[in-house]
Amino acid sequence: MKNRENFEIKVPLRRFFRIRQIMIITFSLPNGIRVIHKYTPSPVVFCGLTVNTGTRDELEQEHGMAHFLEHTLFKGTSKRKAYHINNRLDNVGGEFNAFTTKEETVIQACVISSDFARAVELIADVTFNSVFPEHEITREKQVVFEEIDSYSDSPAELIFDDFEDLLFDSYPIGRNILGTKKTVQKFSSADIVKFIERTYNTDQMVFSSTGRISENRLKYYCEKYFGEQPANLRKFSRIKPENYRVFNKSAIKKTYQNHVILGNRAYDYNDRRRTALSLLLNYLGGPATNSVLNMLLREKHGLVYNVEAGYTPYNDTGNVTLYYAASEANAEKSHELVMKEIARIKTDFLSAYQLAKAKKQFIGQYIIAQENSEQMMQTMGKNMLSHNNFEEPKIIVKQMEGITARDIRDVANEIFCSDKISRLEYKD
Repeated sequence: MKNRENFEIKVPLRRFFRIRQIMIITFSLPNGIRVIHKYTPSPVVFCGLTVNTGTRDELEQEHGMAHFLEHTLFKGTSKRKAYHINNRLDNVGGEFNAFTTKEETVIQACVISSDFARAVELIADVTFNSVFPEHEITREKQVVFEEIDSYSDSPAELIFDDFEDLLFDSYPIGRNILGTKKTVQKFSSADIVKFIERTYNTDQMVFSSTGRISENRLKYYCEKYFGEQPANLRKFSRIKPENYRVFNKSAIKKTYQNHVILGNRAYDYNDRRRTALSLLLNYLGGPATNSVLNMLLREKHGLVYNVEAGYTPYNDTGNVTLYYAASEANAEKSHELVMKEIARIKTDFLSAYQLAKAKKQFIGQYIIAQENSEQMMQTMGKNMLSHNNFEEPKIIVKQMEGITARDIRDVANEIFCSDKISRLEYKD
Protein backbone atom coordinates (compact mmCIF):
# COMPACT_ATOMS: atom_id res chain seq x y z
CA MET A 1 0.00 0.00 0.00
CA LYS A 2 2.83 2.36 0.82
CA ASN A 3 4.44 1.88 -2.57
CA ARG A 4 1.12 2.49 -4.28
CA GLU A 5 0.59 5.75 -2.41
CA ASN A 6 4.06 7.01 -3.26
CA PHE A 7 3.52 6.09 -6.89
CA GLU A 8 0.27 8.03 -7.05
CA ILE A 9 1.80 11.10 -5.49
CA LYS A 10 4.99 11.27 -7.52
CA VAL A 11 3.87 10.38 -11.04
CA PRO A 12 2.70 13.53 -12.90
CA LEU A 13 -1.01 13.58 -13.63
CA ARG A 14 -0.45 14.33 -17.31
CA ARG A 15 0.95 10.82 -17.78
CA PHE A 16 -2.43 9.40 -16.88
CA PHE A 17 -4.41 11.58 -19.26
CA ARG A 18 -3.40 12.22 -22.84
CA ILE A 19 -5.49 15.05 -24.20
CA ARG A 20 -6.14 14.76 -27.91
CA GLN A 21 -5.55 17.75 -30.15
CA ILE A 22 -8.94 18.99 -31.30
CA MET A 23 -9.79 20.97 -34.41
CA ILE A 24 -11.73 24.09 -33.44
CA ILE A 25 -13.17 26.47 -36.03
CA THR A 26 -14.37 29.94 -35.02
CA PHE A 27 -15.63 32.97 -36.93
CA SER A 28 -18.11 35.82 -36.62
CA LEU A 29 -20.91 36.94 -38.91
CA PRO A 30 -21.44 40.62 -39.81
CA ASN A 31 -24.48 40.86 -37.51
CA GLY A 32 -22.40 39.82 -34.48
CA ILE A 33 -23.44 36.15 -34.19
CA ARG A 34 -20.38 34.05 -33.36
CA VAL A 35 -19.77 30.50 -34.53
CA ILE A 36 -17.62 27.76 -32.99
CA HIS A 37 -17.31 24.19 -34.25
CA LYS A 38 -15.35 21.19 -33.04
CA TYR A 39 -14.62 18.78 -35.88
CA THR A 40 -14.94 15.12 -34.95
CA PRO A 41 -15.14 12.02 -37.18
CA SER A 42 -18.57 11.18 -35.77
CA PRO A 43 -21.47 11.13 -38.25
CA VAL A 44 -23.69 12.51 -35.49
CA VAL A 45 -23.87 16.30 -35.26
CA PHE A 46 -24.92 18.23 -32.16
CA CYS A 47 -25.58 21.90 -32.79
CA GLY A 48 -27.30 24.73 -31.00
CA LEU A 49 -27.77 28.46 -30.69
CA THR A 50 -26.87 29.77 -27.24
CA VAL A 51 -28.54 33.09 -26.49
CA ASN A 52 -27.16 35.15 -23.63
CA THR A 53 -30.66 35.67 -22.24
CA GLY A 54 -32.17 34.06 -19.17
CA THR A 55 -34.24 34.65 -16.09
CA ARG A 56 -31.98 37.43 -14.80
CA ASP A 57 -32.76 39.54 -17.89
CA GLU A 58 -36.48 39.69 -17.19
CA LEU A 59 -38.23 42.77 -15.89
CA GLU A 60 -40.26 42.25 -12.73
CA GLN A 61 -43.53 41.80 -14.62
CA GLU A 62 -41.78 39.40 -17.02
CA HIS A 63 -40.90 36.78 -14.40
CA GLY A 64 -40.92 33.42 -16.22
CA MET A 65 -40.82 35.00 -19.68
CA ALA A 66 -37.46 33.54 -20.81
CA HIS A 67 -38.65 30.02 -20.03
CA PHE A 68 -42.12 30.58 -21.48
CA LEU A 69 -40.59 31.98 -24.66
CA GLU A 70 -38.48 28.85 -24.99
CA HIS A 71 -41.71 26.81 -24.94
CA THR A 72 -43.54 28.97 -27.48
CA LEU A 73 -40.68 29.07 -30.00
CA PHE A 74 -41.93 25.65 -31.12
CA LYS A 75 -45.52 26.80 -31.72
CA GLY A 76 -45.28 28.21 -35.22
CA THR A 77 -43.22 30.45 -37.49
CA SER A 78 -44.09 32.61 -40.50
CA LYS A 79 -43.70 29.51 -42.73
CA ARG A 80 -44.33 26.53 -40.39
CA LYS A 81 -47.06 25.42 -38.02
CA ALA A 82 -46.23 23.68 -34.73
CA TYR A 83 -46.87 20.28 -36.31
CA HIS A 84 -44.29 20.90 -39.05
CA ILE A 85 -41.71 22.14 -36.53
CA ASN A 86 -42.13 19.01 -34.43
CA ASN A 87 -41.74 16.75 -37.45
CA ARG A 88 -38.95 18.55 -39.29
CA LEU A 89 -36.17 16.64 -37.51
CA ASP A 90 -38.23 13.77 -36.11
CA ASN A 91 -38.84 12.58 -39.67
CA VAL A 92 -35.12 12.05 -40.23
CA GLY A 93 -34.45 10.48 -36.82
CA GLY A 94 -33.12 13.68 -35.28
CA GLU A 95 -33.98 15.55 -32.12
CA PHE A 96 -34.96 19.17 -31.50
CA ASN A 97 -35.14 20.74 -28.05
CA ALA A 98 -34.41 23.80 -25.92
CA PHE A 99 -33.75 24.77 -22.32
CA THR A 100 -33.46 27.90 -20.21
CA THR A 101 -31.12 28.82 -17.35
CA LYS A 102 -30.66 31.94 -15.25
CA GLU A 103 -28.38 33.39 -17.94
CA GLU A 104 -28.86 31.49 -21.21
CA THR A 105 -31.42 30.00 -23.54
CA VAL A 106 -30.21 27.15 -25.76
CA ILE A 107 -32.06 25.95 -28.86
CA GLN A 108 -30.41 22.73 -30.01
CA ALA A 109 -30.62 19.81 -32.40
CA CYS A 110 -29.07 16.40 -32.96
CA VAL A 111 -28.95 14.92 -36.48
CA ILE A 112 -26.72 12.85 -38.71
CA SER A 113 -24.25 15.01 -40.64
CA SER A 114 -26.16 14.75 -43.94
CA ASP A 115 -29.06 16.61 -42.28
CA PHE A 116 -26.95 19.40 -40.82
CA ALA A 117 -28.45 22.05 -43.11
CA ARG A 118 -31.95 21.02 -42.05
CA ALA A 119 -31.03 21.50 -38.38
CA VAL A 120 -29.37 24.90 -38.87
CA GLU A 121 -32.28 26.20 -40.91
CA LEU A 122 -34.84 25.07 -38.30
CA ILE A 123 -32.93 26.63 -35.40
CA ALA A 124 -32.73 29.92 -37.31
CA ASP A 125 -36.40 29.76 -38.29
CA VAL A 126 -37.80 29.33 -34.76
CA THR A 127 -35.37 31.90 -33.34
CA PHE A 128 -36.06 34.69 -35.79
CA ASN A 129 -39.42 33.90 -37.42
CA SER A 130 -41.69 32.62 -34.63
CA VAL A 131 -45.15 34.24 -34.63
CA PHE A 132 -46.56 33.14 -31.23
CA PRO A 133 -50.24 32.47 -32.04
CA GLU A 134 -52.50 33.45 -29.16
CA HIS A 135 -54.34 30.09 -29.14
CA GLU A 136 -51.01 28.27 -28.84
CA ILE A 137 -49.92 30.61 -26.05
CA THR A 138 -53.13 29.92 -24.11
CA ARG A 139 -52.62 26.17 -24.43
CA GLU A 140 -48.93 26.33 -23.50
CA LYS A 141 -49.68 28.25 -20.32
CA GLN A 142 -51.47 25.17 -19.02
CA VAL A 143 -48.38 23.07 -19.81
CA VAL A 144 -46.17 25.47 -17.86
CA PHE A 145 -48.64 25.50 -14.96
CA GLU A 146 -48.34 21.71 -14.81
CA GLU A 147 -44.57 22.06 -14.83
CA ILE A 148 -44.73 24.52 -11.92
CA ASP A 149 -47.00 22.15 -9.96
CA SER A 150 -44.81 19.12 -10.61
CA TYR A 151 -41.75 21.03 -9.50
CA SER A 152 -43.48 22.07 -6.29
CA ASP A 153 -44.02 18.38 -5.52
CA SER A 154 -40.25 17.80 -5.41
CA PRO A 155 -38.75 19.38 -2.27
CA ALA A 156 -35.26 18.13 -3.20
CA GLU A 157 -35.39 20.40 -6.27
CA LEU A 158 -37.55 23.22 -4.98
CA ILE A 159 -35.27 23.96 -2.05
CA PHE A 160 -32.44 24.94 -4.40
CA ASP A 161 -34.63 27.59 -6.05
CA ASP A 162 -35.85 28.90 -2.70
CA PHE A 163 -32.30 29.03 -1.38
CA GLU A 164 -31.05 30.99 -4.39
CA ASP A 165 -34.01 33.36 -4.13
CA LEU A 166 -32.94 34.18 -0.57
CA LEU A 167 -29.23 34.25 -1.48
CA PHE A 168 -29.80 36.88 -4.18
CA ASP A 169 -32.68 38.60 -2.41
CA SER A 170 -34.34 41.33 -4.53
CA TYR A 171 -32.11 40.66 -7.57
CA PRO A 172 -33.48 39.14 -10.81
CA ILE A 173 -30.87 36.36 -10.81
CA GLY A 174 -32.45 34.98 -7.65
CA ARG A 175 -35.85 34.33 -9.24
CA ASN A 176 -36.78 30.78 -10.17
CA ILE A 177 -36.76 30.01 -13.88
CA LEU A 178 -40.39 28.90 -14.26
CA GLY A 179 -41.98 32.10 -12.95
CA THR A 180 -45.32 32.02 -11.16
CA LYS A 181 -48.80 31.19 -12.38
CA LYS A 182 -49.77 34.80 -11.76
CA THR A 183 -47.04 36.28 -13.98
CA VAL A 184 -47.23 33.63 -16.71
CA GLN A 185 -51.02 33.96 -16.96
CA LYS A 186 -50.64 37.60 -18.06
CA PHE A 187 -48.23 36.94 -20.96
CA SER A 188 -49.48 37.82 -24.44
CA SER A 189 -48.02 37.46 -27.92
CA ALA A 190 -47.13 41.16 -27.89
CA ASP A 191 -45.30 40.74 -24.56
CA ILE A 192 -43.21 37.89 -25.99
CA VAL A 193 -42.29 39.86 -29.11
CA LYS A 194 -41.28 42.84 -26.98
CA PHE A 195 -39.06 40.60 -24.81
CA ILE A 196 -37.37 39.15 -27.90
CA GLU A 197 -36.72 42.56 -29.40
CA ARG A 198 -35.07 43.70 -26.18
CA THR A 199 -33.08 40.60 -25.20
CA TYR A 200 -32.48 38.35 -28.24
CA ASN A 201 -29.53 40.38 -29.46
CA THR A 202 -27.33 39.08 -32.28
CA ASP A 203 -24.12 40.15 -30.52
CA GLN A 204 -25.23 37.92 -27.63
CA MET A 205 -25.65 34.73 -29.68
CA VAL A 206 -23.28 31.85 -30.38
CA PHE A 207 -23.91 28.95 -32.74
CA SER A 208 -21.88 25.94 -31.61
CA SER A 209 -21.61 22.46 -33.09
CA THR A 210 -19.65 19.22 -33.01
CA GLY A 211 -19.37 16.48 -35.64
CA ARG A 212 -18.20 15.67 -39.14
CA ILE A 213 -18.82 19.02 -40.80
CA SER A 214 -16.21 20.73 -43.00
CA GLU A 215 -15.30 24.36 -42.49
CA ASN A 216 -16.66 25.36 -45.91
CA ARG A 217 -19.96 23.63 -45.27
CA LEU A 218 -20.22 25.17 -41.80
CA LYS A 219 -19.64 28.68 -43.09
CA TYR A 220 -22.01 28.27 -46.02
CA TYR A 221 -25.02 27.26 -43.94
CA CYS A 222 -24.33 29.64 -41.05
CA GLU A 223 -24.03 32.56 -43.45
CA LYS A 224 -27.13 31.45 -45.34
CA TYR A 225 -29.44 31.02 -42.35
CA PHE A 226 -27.96 33.25 -39.63
CA GLY A 227 -25.94 35.80 -41.61
CA GLU A 228 -28.95 37.32 -43.35
CA GLN A 229 -30.53 38.36 -40.03
CA PRO A 230 -30.25 42.10 -39.27
CA ALA A 231 -27.96 43.14 -36.44
CA ASN A 232 -29.65 43.77 -33.10
CA LEU A 233 -27.08 44.85 -30.52
CA ARG A 234 -27.61 44.74 -26.76
CA LYS A 235 -28.49 48.05 -25.15
CA PHE A 236 -28.82 47.08 -21.49
CA SER A 237 -26.47 45.83 -18.78
CA ARG A 238 -27.15 43.20 -16.18
CA ILE A 239 -27.48 44.15 -12.52
CA LYS A 240 -24.72 42.67 -10.40
CA PRO A 241 -26.00 41.33 -7.06
CA GLU A 242 -24.69 43.20 -4.03
CA ASN A 243 -25.68 43.48 -0.36
CA TYR A 244 -25.51 39.84 0.67
CA ARG A 245 -27.37 39.17 3.92
CA VAL A 246 -26.78 35.89 5.74
CA PHE A 247 -29.94 33.98 6.63
CA ASN A 248 -30.96 30.95 8.67
CA LYS A 249 -34.51 29.97 7.83
CA SER A 250 -36.81 26.98 7.93
CA ALA A 251 -40.06 26.26 6.14
CA ILE A 252 -42.80 23.75 6.85
CA LYS A 253 -43.33 21.30 4.00
CA LYS A 254 -45.23 18.05 3.73
CA THR A 255 -42.20 15.82 3.48
CA TYR A 256 -40.89 12.73 5.25
CA GLN A 257 -37.36 14.08 5.47
CA ASN A 258 -35.71 17.29 6.56
CA HIS A 259 -34.09 18.87 3.50
CA VAL A 260 -31.16 21.19 4.26
CA ILE A 261 -28.96 23.50 2.20
CA LEU A 262 -25.94 25.35 3.51
CA GLY A 263 -24.29 27.84 1.18
CA ASN A 264 -22.86 31.19 0.25
CA ARG A 265 -22.27 33.44 -2.71
CA ALA A 266 -19.17 32.44 -4.64
CA TYR A 267 -16.76 33.27 -7.47
CA ASP A 268 -18.02 34.29 -10.89
CA TYR A 269 -17.35 32.49 -14.16
CA ASN A 270 -14.23 34.55 -14.89
CA ASP A 271 -12.53 34.16 -11.50
CA ARG A 272 -9.47 31.91 -11.63
CA ARG A 273 -10.17 30.70 -8.09
CA ARG A 274 -13.18 28.80 -9.40
CA THR A 275 -10.87 25.91 -10.36
CA ALA A 276 -9.74 25.43 -6.77
CA LEU A 277 -13.32 25.81 -5.54
CA SER A 278 -14.55 23.20 -8.02
CA LEU A 279 -11.86 20.79 -6.82
CA LEU A 280 -12.75 21.41 -3.17
CA LEU A 281 -16.46 20.79 -3.71
CA ASN A 282 -15.85 17.68 -5.78
CA TYR A 283 -13.68 16.38 -2.93
CA LEU A 284 -16.35 17.22 -0.35
CA GLY A 285 -19.53 16.15 -2.09
CA GLY A 286 -19.00 15.38 -5.76
CA PRO A 287 -20.85 12.67 -7.71
CA ALA A 288 -18.38 9.90 -6.80
CA THR A 289 -19.46 7.60 -3.98
CA ASN A 290 -16.12 8.14 -2.21
CA SER A 291 -16.66 11.86 -1.64
CA VAL A 292 -15.84 12.88 1.92
CA LEU A 293 -19.39 13.76 2.95
CA ASN A 294 -20.94 10.70 1.31
CA MET A 295 -18.46 8.42 3.06
CA LEU A 296 -19.05 10.20 6.37
CA LEU A 297 -22.83 10.64 6.44
CA ARG A 298 -24.00 7.69 4.40
CA GLU A 299 -21.37 4.94 4.45
CA LYS A 300 -20.02 5.41 8.00
CA HIS A 301 -23.06 6.60 9.93
CA GLY A 302 -26.02 5.63 7.71
CA LEU A 303 -27.72 8.98 8.29
CA VAL A 304 -28.64 10.03 4.75
CA TYR A 305 -29.42 8.63 1.34
CA ASN A 306 -28.07 11.63 -0.57
CA VAL A 307 -25.56 14.37 0.17
CA GLU A 308 -23.99 16.61 -2.45
CA ALA A 309 -21.98 19.77 -2.95
CA GLY A 310 -22.58 22.14 -5.86
CA TYR A 311 -21.10 25.26 -7.41
CA THR A 312 -22.83 27.41 -10.02
CA PRO A 313 -20.74 30.25 -11.47
CA TYR A 314 -22.50 33.11 -13.24
CA ASN A 315 -21.01 35.97 -15.26
CA ASP A 316 -20.64 38.27 -12.26
CA THR A 317 -21.35 36.11 -9.19
CA GLY A 318 -21.92 32.51 -8.19
CA ASN A 319 -23.24 30.26 -5.48
CA VAL A 320 -22.07 27.27 -3.47
CA THR A 321 -24.40 24.75 -1.85
CA LEU A 322 -24.06 21.75 0.44
CA TYR A 323 -27.28 19.72 0.41
CA TYR A 324 -28.45 16.71 2.37
CA ALA A 325 -31.77 15.14 3.33
CA ALA A 326 -32.27 13.13 6.52
CA SER A 327 -35.06 12.01 8.79
CA GLU A 328 -35.92 14.34 11.65
CA ALA A 329 -34.16 11.97 14.06
CA ASN A 330 -30.92 12.12 12.00
CA ALA A 331 -31.03 15.77 10.92
CA GLU A 332 -29.18 17.28 13.89
CA LYS A 333 -26.43 14.66 13.84
CA SER A 334 -26.00 15.12 10.08
CA HIS A 335 -25.64 18.87 10.53
CA GLU A 336 -23.02 18.43 13.24
CA LEU A 337 -20.94 16.12 11.06
CA VAL A 338 -21.13 18.45 8.06
CA MET A 339 -20.07 21.47 10.11
CA LYS A 340 -17.26 19.48 11.72
CA GLU A 341 -15.92 18.49 8.30
CA ILE A 342 -16.10 22.07 7.07
CA ALA A 343 -14.17 23.23 10.14
CA ARG A 344 -11.53 20.55 9.54
CA ILE A 345 -10.93 21.47 5.92
CA LYS A 346 -10.64 25.15 6.88
CA THR A 347 -7.89 24.31 9.37
CA ASP A 348 -5.92 21.37 7.99
CA PHE A 349 -4.01 21.13 4.73
CA LEU A 350 -4.86 18.19 2.50
CA SER A 351 -1.98 15.73 2.50
CA ALA A 352 0.03 15.25 -0.69
CA TYR A 353 -1.72 11.94 -1.23
CA GLN A 354 -5.22 13.38 -0.64
CA LEU A 355 -4.56 16.28 -2.99
CA ALA A 356 -3.12 14.09 -5.76
CA LYS A 357 -6.02 11.67 -5.46
CA ALA A 358 -8.58 14.50 -5.55
CA LYS A 359 -6.96 15.99 -8.65
CA LYS A 360 -6.83 12.71 -10.53
CA GLN A 361 -10.45 11.97 -9.75
CA PHE A 362 -11.58 15.41 -10.91
CA ILE A 363 -9.50 15.30 -14.07
CA GLY A 364 -10.74 11.81 -14.84
CA GLN A 365 -14.35 12.97 -14.52
CA TYR A 366 -13.59 16.01 -16.66
CA ILE A 367 -11.89 14.09 -19.48
CA ILE A 368 -14.68 11.51 -19.60
CA ALA A 369 -17.23 14.33 -19.79
CA GLN A 370 -15.47 15.65 -22.91
CA GLU A 371 -16.66 12.55 -24.74
CA ASN A 372 -20.24 13.77 -24.37
CA SER A 373 -20.64 15.69 -27.63
CA GLU A 374 -23.89 17.35 -26.59
CA GLN A 375 -22.31 18.69 -23.40
CA MET A 376 -19.24 19.80 -25.36
CA MET A 377 -21.42 21.73 -27.80
CA GLN A 378 -23.17 23.50 -24.91
CA THR A 379 -19.88 24.24 -23.13
CA MET A 380 -18.35 25.78 -26.26
CA GLY A 381 -21.36 28.06 -26.65
CA LYS A 382 -21.14 29.27 -23.06
CA ASN A 383 -17.35 29.72 -23.27
CA MET A 384 -17.70 31.90 -26.36
CA LEU A 385 -20.37 34.03 -24.70
CA SER A 386 -18.34 34.54 -21.52
CA HIS A 387 -14.72 34.54 -22.76
CA ASN A 388 -15.00 34.83 -26.54
CA ASN A 389 -12.80 31.72 -26.78
CA PHE A 390 -12.80 28.02 -25.97
CA GLU A 391 -10.92 26.66 -22.96
CA GLU A 392 -9.20 23.58 -24.32
CA PRO A 393 -9.19 20.54 -22.03
CA LYS A 394 -5.40 20.56 -21.73
CA ILE A 395 -5.54 24.10 -20.31
CA ILE A 396 -8.12 23.10 -17.72
CA VAL A 397 -6.01 20.08 -16.75
CA LYS A 398 -2.92 22.27 -16.40
CA GLN A 399 -4.81 24.68 -14.14
CA MET A 400 -6.02 21.79 -12.03
CA GLU A 401 -2.53 20.33 -11.70
CA GLY A 402 -1.30 23.69 -10.38
CA ILE A 403 -3.73 23.81 -7.43
CA THR A 404 -1.99 23.57 -4.05
CA ALA A 405 -3.19 22.47 -0.63
CA ARG A 406 -2.94 26.10 0.48
CA ASP A 407 -5.22 27.13 -2.42
CA ILE A 408 -7.81 24.63 -1.19
CA ARG A 409 -7.60 25.81 2.40
CA ASP A 410 -7.74 29.49 1.41
CA VAL A 411 -10.83 28.94 -0.70
CA ALA A 412 -12.46 26.91 2.07
CA ASN A 413 -11.89 29.68 4.59
CA GLU A 414 -13.30 32.33 2.29
CA ILE A 415 -16.36 30.45 1.02
CA PHE A 416 -17.21 28.67 4.27
CA CYS A 417 -16.48 31.60 6.58
CA SER A 418 -18.72 31.05 9.60
CA ASP A 419 -20.35 34.49 9.39
CA LYS A 420 -21.14 34.09 5.67
CA ILE A 421 -22.80 30.67 5.59
CA SER A 422 -26.57 30.73 5.09
CA ARG A 423 -28.95 27.88 5.84
CA LEU A 424 -32.39 26.86 4.60
CA GLU A 425 -34.29 23.83 5.90
CA TYR A 426 -37.54 22.17 4.89
CA LYS A 427 -39.17 20.14 7.63
CA ASP A 428 -42.57 18.63 8.41
